[in-house]
Amino acid sequence: MAEVKHISIDTSDEEALRIIEEDAAVIVDDVIPETEIDKILEELDPFIKGNLKGTDDFTGFKTSRVGALIARSHGCRDLAMHEKINSLASEFLKPHCDNYQLHFTSLISIGPGENKQILHRDRGLWGGYISRKIETQFAVVWAASDFTYENGATQLVPGSHKWDAKRQPLEDEIAYAEMKKGSVLIYTGSVLHGGGDNTSDDIRSGIFIHYAPGWIRQQENQYLSCPPEIAKELSPELRSLIGYSKGGYVMGFYTDPEKQDGKLESVTPEKIFSNTQDKYSTLASPENLVKESTKKR
Repeated sequence: MAEVKHISIDTSDEEALRIIEEDAAVIVDDVIPETEIDKILEELDPFIKGNLKGTDDFTGFKTSRVGALIARSHGCRDLAMHEKINSLASEFLKPHCDNYQLHFTSLISIGPGENKQILHRDRGLWGGYISRKIETQFAVVWAASDFTYENGATQLVPGSHKWDAKRQPLEDEIAYAEMKKGSVLIYTGSVLHGGGDNTSDDIRSGIFIHYAPGWIRQQENQYLSCPPEIAKELSPELRSLIGYSKGGYVMGFYTDPEKQDGKLESVTPEKIFSNTQDKYSTLASPENLVKESTKKR
């Protein structure tokens, strides 16, 4: 049976990225204490209790999802900004973007009796319109419980990011991301994966916090999941990560529809919260704008 490689938090970024390049996945063991996960689950408990299960084979009839994690959980804000994870995300995504952003958040809990999810590639979200030469996603799953073969550990096919799009794996090419609570599974948007079947009596829970290039449409609409009245509580760095910033000189600006004095015309979203300038506030020269827009990757 195939395996997902394990590394420690002290493993160099270079080595971690080498494994991700080779397998499209890696597990980082024991990243945070279990007590930090427990605090997050306490914060999300009111939403977990009332959450509905999926309604089809893909979402799972015994699988529940809780979103808007940045708005709902202080602990998840810390996870989203974790230094090691963001260092890896930046290095992984930067060949195809100037900035990366938070793409998706969800607490996904697979209940006893759930069947395997069909293997899929997350890049399919964009309908197959983006070249496979461009990696669209740096996916991160924080283990909110132990992940075991019996309770639905994520199925994953190491190396399948380099396969022909139609190739299907043999059974012994499928690995299971078994890891301890507080560990992290990282995988790319191009690797075949899916939730495992839960034959145990336990619930398998993971906190999904994914990143993507700043120019791409986010899976979770962060501006609705975390509206300005909540985003004002966040650090400028986290606000920028979820999208309250410009992704280029003329990408992602906003205009206040109520203002008539011209002060909030085509400005960075940071202006909602303060007079903060961002690195794109001063327009580049026409020559540099053209140069930036015609980069060859």
